[in-house]
Amino acid sequence: MSDLPPDDSSERPDPLDAFEEIIAEETDRDPDLAVIEAGSRTLRTQGGPPSADVPARPEDPEVDKALREVEQELATRWGETKLEPSVSRIAALMDVLGDPQRSYPSIHITGTNGKTSTARMIEALLGAFDLRTGRYTSPHVQSVTERISLDGHPVSAERFIETYRDVQPYVDMVDAQQEYRLSFFEVLTGMAYAAFADAPVDVAVVEVGMGGAWDATNVIDADVAVITPIDLDHTDRLGSTTGEIATEKAGIIKDDATVVLAQQPVDAAQVVLKTSVRKNATVAREGLEFGVLSRQVAVGGQMLTLRGLGGEYEEVYLPLHGAHQAHNAAVALAAVEAFFGVGGARSGPLDVETVRRAFASVSSPGRMEVVRSSPTVVLDAAHNPAGARVTAEAIREAFDFSRLIGVVGASGDKNVRGLLEAFEPIFAEIVVTQNSSHRAMNADELAAIAVEVFGEERVQVEPRLPDALEAAITLAEEEGEFAGGGVLVTGSVITVGEARLLLGKG
Repeated sequence: MSDLPPDDSSERPDPLDAFEEIIAEETDRDPDLAVIEAGSRTLRTQGGPPSADVPARPEDPEVDKALREVEQELATRWGETKLEPSVSRIAALMDVLGDPQRSYPSIHITGTNGKTSTARMIEALLGAFDLRTGRYTSPHVQSVTERISLDGHPVSAERFIETYRDVQPYVDMVDAQQEYRLSFFEVLTGMAYAAFADAPVDVAVVEVGMGGAWDATNVIDADVAVITPIDLDHTDRLGSTTGEIATEKAGIIKDDATVVLAQQPVDAAQVVLKTSVRKNATVAREGLEFGVLSRQVAVGGQMLTLRGLGGEYEEVYLPLHGAHQAHNAAVALAAVEAFFGVGGARSGPLDVETVRRAFASVSSPGRMEVVRSSPTVVLDAAHNPAGARVTAEAIREAFDFSRLIGVVGASGDKNVRGLLEAFEPIFAEIVVTQNSSHRAMNADELAAIAVEVFGEERVQVEPRLPDALEAAITLAEEEGEFAGGGVLVTGSVITVGEARLLLGKG
């Protein structure tokens, strides 16, 4: 793999072996956190300065040690996949903290796909209008500190540590009073709300972790509730139909709020609309009150004309690929207009130049992100069939690959067959692998399904992700340097985060 440094010294250990060894040693920790530490310790020097959106480990050894201690303490709690459907614990934590989440207005975002990208767009728009923002999103791509952002940037390691230590006594107090200790996600949610109040922020942009009604984030009273496209995911917890899932997600709608509703399946839309009537909420629907009027592929992204609640916005450049990101942009714009009262107390559109400047600044790491050239390597965190379908469509539109190789590492609790079937038309061959998470599907199990979908001759198995990347790049290069081969790494946010580290990003 040409992006990795040559082995020109027999005394120097192989960084990829070290990467694997460190993860193996961290069996008592959350694998998501272990891989962050392992990747940064073995590969940090290979990629130059880190992206502002995805921070590397702290350079100060004392700060790094302190952050590692916080990560280890958080990892002793229930992970994000073990849930008890209640907001009683987080409500108790907010109470002893003095309800910091009520000290600022908020925009709450739920849905199945597109939440994080939409949150980033909303954040960019609000910031362009000189508002101080706090953004809380999940999961993280590489560093847990990514989840809490102020003014468009992840909080520093020092601030993350300080916030954790500030809330820790109150967390312990609530733990002692509850049947179950606060979970990993609940503690992070409390930290985010406390950090936003301490900043202080003018507005918080909050993405749910799962569902809505009983999600830990749902202790805010958001004036604007955003619902991105709903599809089948987490069906064991949220319901087996999009209508049932919508019932959970509509739980974020508060009395007299404005609901910004992306295009939805009919049963999901009906549930949201009925809930909105009960809550006396105003609804703005994509395709009716707002939407995408036109879009054209442009270098590095696309050029849009959007219809907002207050009028049209022409020549909006969005440096992200895919029709789904254009629709996310329309939703984000409508949400910010609703926040400012456009379409209600305020008439006319927002300043178009400010809107253009905001969208042009948007990034979304791990979402159709190009991290290498010759051959081109694209990372996308699609992890369910709906996400895979829009990613496949975006790849066809944005890239002229003559031969595309897939690297797929998925979680065992997902609809893996549906995911693979969505990618089958665009992959010439697929390299199946697995990430370091305890949730990862075994590579051989994944291969068995892949063989049924792709045929045995198109499937290669490489359990180690570094080997999978190497194999895929080699396959993509088979047609020659200028033949247009490419690689798409996908299947899980964790797989994408690990690949990002291995390819020198962060």
